[in-house]
Amino acid sequence: VCFTLGGSDCSISFVSHVLGKVCVRGRQKEMLSVLVPGLAELSRADCIWQRMCWRLLECVPERWMEAVLLGFLQTAPGADDLSRLLGNLVVKNKKAQFVLTQKVLLLQYCHKTAVLQNLLGYLSLDPLRRPLLVTVLQELLETWGSSSAMRHSPLEQQQYISKAILICLSHLKEPEIESCRQELLTSMMEGVKCHLDSNLPRIRRLGMIVAESISVKINTEGPALKFQYEEDDEVRELKSLLVQTTPCSAVPSLPDEEENEEAAGLPSASDSDQKSPTAAPLLPAEDSDSELDSDDDLIPYDMSEDKELGTKAPLYLRDCMEVLTGCEDVDKWEATVKALESLIRKNPAATREVSVELAKILLHLEEKSCVEGFVELRQRAQVAVLTTDPIPVAQYLTSQFYSLNYSLRQRVDILDVLVLAAQELSYPNSHGKTKHSVAPKPGIQLLPGSDSSKDWRRIVDERIKSKTRRIATLVSRLCVSLGQAQVELPSGPNEFNSVAGHFFFPLIQHFDRPLTTFDLLGEDHFVLGRLVHTLAVLMYLAVNTLAVTAMGKALLEFVWTLRFHTDSYVRQGLLSCVSSVLLSVPAEHLLEDMTEELLETQSWLGDVVEKDPDGDCRRLALQNLLLMENLKKKLPLSLPS
Repeated sequence: VCFTLGGSDCSISFVSHVLGKVCVRGRQKEMLSVLVPGLAELSRADCIWQRMCWRLLECVPERWMEAVLLGFLQTAPGADDLSRLLGNLVVKNKKAQFVLTQKVLLLQYCHKTAVLQNLLGYLSLDPLRRPLLVTVLQELLETWGSSSAMRHSPLEQQQYISKAILICLSHLKEPEIESCRQELLTSMMEGVKCHLDSNLPRIRRLGMIVAESISVKINTEGPALKFQYEEDDEVRELKSLLVQTTPCSAVPSLPDEEENEEAAGLPSASDSDQKSPTAAPLLPAEDSDSELDSDDDLIPYDMSEDKELGTKAPLYLRDCMEVLTGCEDVDKWEATVKALESLIRKNPAATREVSVELAKILLHLEEKSCVEGFVELRQRAQVAVLTTDPIPVAQYLTSQFYSLNYSLRQRVDILDVLVLAAQELSYPNSHGKTKHSVAPKPGIQLLPGSDSSKDWRRIVDERIKSKTRRIATLVSRLCVSLGQAQVELPSGPNEFNSVAGHFFFPLIQHFDRPLTTFDLLGEDHFVLGRLVHTLAVLMYLAVNTLAVTAMGKALLEFVWTLRFHTDSYVRQGLLSCVSSVLLSVPAEHLLEDMTEELLETQSWLGDVVEKDPDGDCRRLALQNLLLMENLKKKLPLSLPS
């Protein structure tokens, strides 16, 4: 494109209008994928082309400026090229400044990491633009540290903002850090508190990574923050954003002599100096041999078959209880903890005599020594007690969940034990030693970092499979008709049938009564989320029990009370509760006894699908709507759409 005619100047505003019109009509990829690389190549060698590019963008009308800038950000090869193409447009044009410093960073989160690197690198490459970089960082930190923004924004947007903060930190210089050190510290403390209060592990980890990065920048001399979290690809990608890969950061080449020495495999002088103190004592070999003790020539005894004498565990439950409560012998205490579960299962009659007292001891049991797998051993013993004597122990545990003077960890332990025991009771012989080659039943465990959406998607798949006729069924019938022998699968009564109400109803009764040290509807929302997920699992395991209809009706009322909770983990649990009700309660009872509740729930699910910021909540709500559609297909006249 030539912008001169016979040596006279020509206006390029018409070209700017054409460019803006094409980009706003959605054709910026086709146009700019060719135009931007060409202009970047021309502007590297000719400052005239740089000024022409600046003028081209300055003449774009404001109503089309956003589309043009986004196209340039996405197609520019790098921040250097973007700086030559845009110049100081972000300083001169208010619309461009709003798009680049507000809209792309704070209101949108669909762009790739390369777009963020181009944009923030562009702001850092000119002294006139660097104040905008500091301002952008402060606004990003304000959004990152806002508890309201964290509750109402999806996880993807929080990851996007965290990446932008880390890239900004990588471009900051020491004078700029010194000028806003106190503001960075304040924002870091507020933001890390909000993130650590979240129930979602990925959000907590984002807060840890960003807080560590800010701490390293502002505390160059003193110790920096350090958290413990699992390293994965996402963590490594975030940490890599703090390192700028610029040509000037290349390692300087070695002198010729050192290069030749290294190429020949010879040690350098510095290496030999460092190794000489340690190598010197090795020279006098004869002196060192003479100093050896003559006792070293003796042949040692063979102790390979020797076994360490261990402490025997008590043989009676009452003796075990005495050891756990008052014994000072650490070895005996450890042996008792390891043997307790098997002793409980071998002596069910003796366990029933002391079940509640033993459950109380295990609930308050603390680790005296470093026992490997202590938490699991204690939990398995608690499950064994609860499955051996379900009703009194369940009544005790559920009553203690809402009692005073218990830590949050103990309350979560109660919920986990109830879930595991209910699962064992609903699947007979699940704790036995033999494993049968049958289809696996959906096992649900409430792990601290589990993704509930995956669990419940797996549950729905299992239920769909269980209701689908397979070819294997026809084959088995054919075998029977031909007189061939079949392997009889193990079966037994569902022991959870008679005790499901004792597990479920006490937990759902007092959730709205705050205590002095325990407020489910307040700051203890993490335990509320675990409680909601526990109720969902108990509801699912109560399928085909006598109390399932009453449990489903009570659970839908519970869900309706908490449907507008601000925590996404709690909302995920509520949607899982709806899935459990739809899967466990018979369709006839659902449509006869809970028609009004289902209609209200259906309306709420529609709002969640359209408006909830959390992606897992939207998927669970859509899944529940599909389950309701299946109910309507079964009995189309019972539930109006």
